[in-house]
Amino acid sequence: MATPATELSIGERTVRVSSPDKIYFPEVGLTKLDVVNYVVAVGDGFLPALQDRPVTMERWPGGYSPDAKLSTRESRFGEAFYQKRAPAKGMPDWVETAVITFPSGRTATQVCVTELATIVWMAQLGTLRWHPWAVSRADTEKVDQLRIDLDPQPGTDFADAAVAAAELRSVLADAGLTGFCKTSGGRGVHVFVPIRPDHGFIEARHAVIAIGRELARRMPKQVTVDWWKEERGERVFIDFNQMARDRTIASAYSIRPMPTAQVSAPLTWDELPDAAPEDFTVPKMRTRFAERGDVWKPFYATEPAGIDTALEWYERDERDHGLGELPYPPDYPKMPGEPPRVQPSKKVSEHWDEQGNRIEK
Repeated sequence: MATPATELSIGERTVRVSSPDKIYFPEVGLTKLDVVNYVVAVGDGFLPALQDRPVTMERWPGGYSPDAKLSTRESRFGEAFYQKRAPAKGMPDWVETAVITFPSGRTATQVCVTELATIVWMAQLGTLRWHPWAVSRADTEKVDQLRIDLDPQPGTDFADAAVAAAELRSVLADAGLTGFCKTSGGRGVHVFVPIRPDHGFIEARHAVIAIGRELARRMPKQVTVDWWKEERGERVFIDFNQMARDRTIASAYSIRPMPTAQVSAPLTWDELPDAAPEDFTVPKMRTRFAERGDVWKPFYATEPAGIDTALEWYERDERDHGLGELPYPPDYPKMPGEPPRVQPSKKVSEHWDEQGNRIEK
């Protein structure tokens, strides 16, 4: 028998939490209400991570289990799913929204976080990971954060990503930018950079490509920007396509759907070398936050910088080294200047020329 709903007072709002005793993480015994209470406990850090941003919800309404699957474009029958559009029914009238534009040109009305109660309401819907756009609702076409995803490939791990992130910090400084690091909640590291909202998604992605290429030059055996997995080797991949339109990275404090309920933990740079993802779970983060508060406060206080130097690097690489555009994700429309989306091992000579262009028979 389902347990009765409970109500929480969040500022001036009342949020109803249904099935509060439902087990969300069986291995560690966390309930739905535990998740909601975690959101409240770290709210002073969670809110600025999402403030005034359109957010895609990654909803696990049945909680996490090893057998639960996340619905994707390729497989739509999972128990969990991404919700990009604001709910048509049941959304409180105080929840704000913003209109975003997909790569196809279609638009959608998306939940926009303006207060902690909105995050709590999203948790009530089963949201475990919050995926904010790198824009604010003031102008959803101008990017105001670079987000750099350091993704360890097979044969590498979190420690390798942490070493690469430390050097990335120096690359960013050379570009006049200031980076802030967090765990992904899994094996990776995320570095966020406040920038002036002067450019759109294409330019922001180019800036990340250029920064990634510079990092790979400095650490060629440890870092790669190669899009095709067969070319990456045992290196940390800089996933530049996470900077493309409608591609998002889970926010700080989001919960990873995994047995131990690890979270995406904001860190100081001094903490990163000795950090381990398993050190940051829902219970541990509550304790850490109570003791230290939000260690990303300096991020939100940092004056945004321009990306002109990074864009100059991109132009230099194209002009002097023939390194131009890189492939977009497979579900994207063909983009200007983009090379063929064909992995190198499939470019057999009878179908492709030396420049990678398809030969029509």
